[in-house]
Amino acid sequence: MPAQRRLLGSLNSTPTATPQLRLATNQTDPQCLLVSVPDGLFLGLGLVSFVENMLVVVAIAKNRNLHSPMYCFICCLALSDLLVSTSSVLETAIFLLLEVGALATPAAVVQQLDNVMDVLTCGSMVSSLCFLGAIAVDRYISIFYALRYHSIVTLPRARWAIVAIWAASILSSTLFITYYNHAAVLLCLVTFFLAMLALMAALYIHMLARACQHAQGIAQLHKMQRPVHQGFCLKGAVTLTTLLGVFFLCWGPFFLHLTLLVLCPQHPACSCVFKNFNLFLALIICNSIVDPLIYAFRSRELCLTLKEVLLCSW
Repeated sequence: MPAQRRLLGSLNSTPTATPQLRLATNQTDPQCLLVSVPDGLFLGLGLVSFVENMLVVVAIAKNRNLHSPMYCFICCLALSDLLVSTSSVLETAIFLLLEVGALATPAAVVQQLDNVMDVLTCGSMVSSLCFLGAIAVDRYISIFYALRYHSIVTLPRARWAIVAIWAASILSSTLFITYYNHAAVLLCLVTFFLAMLALMAALYIHMLARACQHAQGIAQLHKMQRPVHQGFCLKGAVTLTTLLGVFFLCWGPFFLHLTLLVLCPQHPACSCVFKNFNLFLALIICNSIVDPLIYAFRSRELCLTLKEVLLCSW
């Protein structure tokens, strides 16, 4: 039975890496550092992400005080990450069942199922990026337009934005999977990622600058010591670096892969990057695990609601 594609495998035409970290050489390729991701690790990461984001969705749905635009965006981000982990677990499980012969399915059915999984995975990735951007915009408006925030970011507007993001994600992912071998489609995705990264960086850096100015004003008003103000800005800079660093580290390699597919699909050095495709996907799943820690679990009310949910389930 021929090997089946796995998790956007249409983008990865290189051989699967062996289950270890090693240097691979052949007659044409330079030394390649291959990092294989075992199927068990894929399943484990997917399950952790699934449970974590499911708890976020349930907690926000249960507490009516959390039915605000900001928490709606956080809930949709958790739902997007939930879909990423679900599609990862399902596709890995199906692949393993097919590999051992425990699942007898015609090749045409497997191909259609794989296409559906790819659309689901790609769509959830695009929506996850969009909701990260929406959360950044929401926080920016809450700081720079605090008095008008509730008239600008209303629940109906947030719902329309959510519907638009999901619709655009489904459409773009369908086009992406259908025309994945067209350079223009890949470049559009890379441009989208860079635009989202630039948007988040610009908004959060501006918010940090405003917070530091505010802290400096309070320090001068109360004649506080300078190290207190510097400590606040340093803490904010560390938080900002962590937020953007995690985003770039988890998503950057995947979009580097797409960029190299356009720029140097046959170059030996680029082929070394292609061979680590599964590692890039694992990093995206890791991002689905980290997102709730950054955006959801820092909310005291959400954590209290989550505690109630867990206590009631026992």
